[in-house]
Amino acid sequence: MADDKDVLRDVWFGRIPTCFTLHQDGLMEREADPYYLLLPRISYLTLVTDKVRKHFQKVMRTEEISDIWFEYEGIPLKWHYPIGLLFDLHASNSSLPWSIIVHFKNFPAKDLLRCQSKDVIEAHFMSAVKEADALKHKSQVINEMQKKDHKQLWMGLQNDKFDPFWAINRKLMEYLSEEGGFRYIPFRIYKANSDRPFIQKLFRPVALDGKAHTLGDIIKDICPEAHPTDDGEKKYQVVIHGIEPMMETPLQWLSEHLSYPDNFLHISIIPQPAD
Repeated sequence: MADDKDVLRDVWFGRIPTCFTLHQDGLMEREADPYYLLLPRISYLTLVTDKVRKHFQKVMRTEEISDIWFEYEGIPLKWHYPIGLLFDLHASNSSLPWSIIVHFKNFPAKDLLRCQSKDVIEAHFMSAVKEADALKHKSQVINEMQKKDHKQLWMGLQNDKFDPFWAINRKLMEYLSEEGGFRYIPFRIYKANSDRPFIQKLFRPVALDGKAHTLGDIIKDICPEAHPTDDGEKKYQVVIHGIEPMMETPLQWLSEHLSYPDNFLHISIIPQPAD
């Protein structure tokens, strides 16, 4: 892969200032102070749950505590979506800190999957990495790795260790130069306020004529209403990691540099805010 470590580091160390507030649902013995954290964009809410629970349990009747879950403006937040994706999709045009409500009752089972342990999120994460490599390399790279390599990927993410993670992950980003890129780009497109979880299909980084596909090409193909018009008018923002990449950006470059640790490009389509 092109070695652009500054971009990789900027993506890895992206943070969202967040204020967790306990929902007023009668479980408190006394008023709870809000809890502030700088959340890593690339991580998962599940990996900060223990810190949040420990903060709020000090003021709660423990016998009434059940599953913890998080909400933003009435929307239950999916633990298996990366934190940065959740913010881009639901709160990217709101003021900071991101205000998340913490619940210990009335788990919304119809909206959220239950996550009983970090083993569950690790399994979800590794499943996504394997799916991405199946698209990129017919699973050849991930299958040649040892179990300790898989573990190093996960522990690098869990413990926020850039160098150990990328020592392994760079192998998943390699390809033969004559191929011009991966077999297919692992991506998912999410539309704000849509009932559909996401859109995913096979899409090559290089066209049949040898020309590199761009972000604009994939948006035109899958979500044409989100592509700017010829006169530059935009109805939607196309956001990855909190930024709007230029539509001319090659998909292969985006996949190598702006994928989340699960090796997928998570692309949010959100309405253009009114001025």
